[in-house]
Amino acid sequence: WALGVVGYVQAVVEYDFGGISDDIDFFPAFISGGKPRSQFQMDITTSTLFLKLVGRVGKWGNIIVYTAGNWRGDGNTFELQNAYVQFLGITFGYDTGTFMDLAAGPPTIDFAGPCGMTSYRTTLVRYERTLGKGFSVGIALEMPGIEGATDRYTSVDHQLVPSVPAYVQYGWNKGRSHIRLSGIYRNSQTGWGVQATSVVAIGKPFQIYLQYAYGKGIGSLINDISNLSVDIVPDVDNVGKMQLLPMSGWYAGVQYNFTPKIFMSATYSQSMLHAGNYYRIVNPEQYKLGQYLVTNLFWNVIPDLQLGMEYLHGWRKDFDKNGDQANRINLSAKFSF
Repeated sequence: WALGVVGYVQAVVEYDFGGISDDIDFFPAFISGGKPRSQFQMDITTSTLFLKLVGRVGKWGNIIVYTAGNWRGDGNTFELQNAYVQFLGITFGYDTGTFMDLAAGPPTIDFAGPCGMTSYRTTLVRYERTLGKGFSVGIALEMPGIEGATDRYTSVDHQLVPSVPAYVQYGWNKGRSHIRLSGIYRNSQTGWGVQATSVVAIGKPFQIYLQYAYGKGIGSLINDISNLSVDIVPDVDNVGKMQLLPMSGWYAGVQYNFTPKIFMSATYSQSMLHAGNYYRIVNPEQYKLGQYLVTNLFWNVIPDLQLGMEYLHGWRKDFDKNGDQANRINLSAKFSF
């Protein structure tokens, strides 16, 4: 058996100007013209502690027990990010969701990341297997968390079956590149989603990050839309009924490695509610579209110390075509131990 205790301390300085996204993370959904036009913030809550226990169980292979947490809870309290056991290809516990592809996420100082990125954590049971020749597959049963808007005629009830995500992935270039196709079934009025993600290494200096997701009732899985509680909403055409809204999220990013210690990246992302005409009329001030542009530069000064600087620009547009935009500069110092 072997136990590893590692982590990092990360301090971030943030300055918003020309409009603000009113959160410690940069969400276009929180951009508002009525807020102050600038603000200064500092954050150290993303600092994370990891514990990993690995043991050999005879001919069956390794069993892994993993936990991680940061200080993103209410009042900057410690909050669990991961807690699971892995054995024989089965993961049981609390982890990043199976519908998301964490390895295809572009680098950002902003903890939330691109507005159209699928990103969530949940309690799950997942089975994954490598098939050979670069192929791997996975399927899971996940806690069916549904976030919905209600009116005086409706409510969101307890869910009766788990969410079921699955994926198939093909990797090449010694694991530096892959493409993944994913799907998810959600119990609430048969919500569903499909997604394609990829990271492609082009020689040593270039990497490309891609994602496109579309579905109904998957708002709580997409970064920006997860703030709106629109997995399921009242059906304005049928009093007392609920409906699922179609929605999408995507990003495209590129990274260039100047040296083994210095790299730069840029990513554009978009998230959108594809609602029907009548829903737009009844909810003219509802969020329709979020856009997110980020460019950053990182320098690994020594193996344990990384410095970074980042510029963020966001746009929000509502169904009535009104909206606003915001800008942010981030500076980061991250020490790993």
